[in-house]
Amino acid sequence: MMAVELDKKAVREKIAKRAEKEIQDGFYVNLGIGMPTLIANHISDNKQVVLQSENGLLGIGAYPTEAELDPDLINAGKETVTAIKGASYFDSAESFAMIRGGHIDIAILGGMEVAENGDLANWMIPGKMIKGMGGAMDLVHGAKKTVVIMEHVNRTGESKVLKSCTLPLTGKGVVNRLITDRAVIDITDNGLVLLETAEGWKAEEVKACTEAPLTLHESFKEGSF
Repeated sequence: MMAVELDKKAVREKIAKRAEKEIQDGFYVNLGIGMPTLIANHISDNKQVVLQSENGLLGIGAYPTEAELDPDLINAGKETVTAIKGASYFDSAESFAMIRGGHIDIAILGGMEVAENGDLANWMIPGKMIKGMGGAMDLVHGAKKTVVIMEHVNRTGESKVLKSCTLPLTGKGVVNRLITDRAVIDITDNGLVLLETAEGWKAEEVKACTEAPLTLHESFKEGSF
């Protein structure tokens, strides 16, 4: 199988840049903790986007420079962030009211496993310490669209795109689109549909490293990102 070797940082940046294309001008967006927060650094200057964090901030900016660091200004992952002009602060009740009320256009979350029926597991591994389940369980039901970003396989090379999730679920049938370091895949009523492959990856190679069956979209693009 052909492999595209990138270090972990390069993989995360590549996925984040592709995921940014899912965000449209005028969107209200929630970026999950971890890799999704990298997307804030890649949002096009041509888009006016408002980033929401469930810990009570509407209007997150890019990661701060050293001169901009404010230890009291953090996102839901407890990372220091910046705030754009016009940003607002509120309590958790109002934050989750925004989410549950359907006011978030798109949530882009990390994932541990995604199943062919759109099930998502992203909050715990049994037996390992959990710092907090965060807002993902609300986001996958409250946001108008859910996109999951993650590496396509785990550390031992096993697929994370499965026929059925093995880890505790965050939500059932909630993922609309999956973006990995190897492919862009839609979750449909007819199963997984391969839209794009990453540079250096062919459709058959992606199929070989995906447990769940994949069909090709009629406008499938090879090596598009």
